[in-house]
Amino acid sequence: MSDKQPTISSRARDISPSLTDVYLARRRIAQTVNRTPLVRSERLSRLAGAEVYLKLETVQPTGTFKVRGAANKLLSLTEAEKNRGVIAFSTGNHGRAVANVARDLGINAVVCLSERVPAFRVQALRDLGAEAVIYGRSQDEAYAKALEIRDSRNLTMVAPFDDPQVICGQGTLALEVFEDLPTTATVLIPLSGGGLFSGVALAAKAINPKVSAIGVSMEVAPAMVRSLEAGRPVEIEEVDSLADALLGGIGLDNRYTFELTKRHIDKAVLVSEDQIGRAMASAFRFERLCLEGSGAVGLAALESGLLGPSGSIPGPIVIVVSGGNVDPDLLVEQIKNYGP
Repeated sequence: MSDKQPTISSRARDISPSLTDVYLARRRIAQTVNRTPLVRSERLSRLAGAEVYLKLETVQPTGTFKVRGAANKLLSLTEAEKNRGVIAFSTGNHGRAVANVARDLGINAVVCLSERVPAFRVQALRDLGAEAVIYGRSQDEAYAKALEIRDSRNLTMVAPFDDPQVICGQGTLALEVFEDLPTTATVLIPLSGGGLFSGVALAAKAINPKVSAIGVSMEVAPAMVRSLEAGRPVEIEEVDSLADALLGGIGLDNRYTFELTKRHIDKAVLVSEDQIGRAMASAFRFERLCLEGSGAVGLAALESGLLGPSGSIPGPIVIVVSGGNVDPDLLVEQIKNYGP
């Protein structure tokens, strides 16, 4: 893929976002996003041998955390940029967030998605008034199409993760966590392109450098984890996953999230499809939560013992429950598959 952005070698010249930028983002998006609840889980606390809380981004206007970053980016645009319109590429949730905020601001939005994106996610953003363009078999191919349309129609790109405004918007989640639970010691964060992880970890560690930031991804296509292992952004093959919102590469021209994730991550954990399915089912049965696979990966890591024996992870532990945009039939299937 190509873009008119600095290459990896020039990344050091980029100015990384700061905690001040995250606070400014919160002020900017305050009237657009919800302050989400932090709820203690008795069941997970017993399993972990420490206090466990769930940060429920499922109650955001579009059902996921993505509205934070999208709102901060769109509200930062100039009037000329707003008038020309915006374009995004997405596995679904980012596009839905962009479409939602763009509609409220009177901005025309185009969203490019690959053929892998579930139909219900595509329909959701169309219902919000966005133009959906389906292209290719991977997010990288959808991204290439988005660049083509951006250049031909003079639109402003709203990247799903590798953008300082998006990163800072996602980081506002951490401000709420530490205001509600100042003693937070460990945060489990879904990890894909790194926008959520880098924003939350950046803010959390700026508030308390001793906080442990653990990234959780799926085994089948963990793009950021493989890039961290290689020491540089790498391409990986996309395959189907229950955590479909975590699919996609991080971009070979990644400017921000790779370095920020590398700087702030304490541990990366990979969960299997079986573990994700079980977590979706248990979240419904015991927590009364309807979670998409990507929103359940933190619960899956804890429930499966991948974080170590009970009592080994410092508490209080906060699990970022990133989203609840799940196909009802898929959720019912997991509940049936992983019953008592």
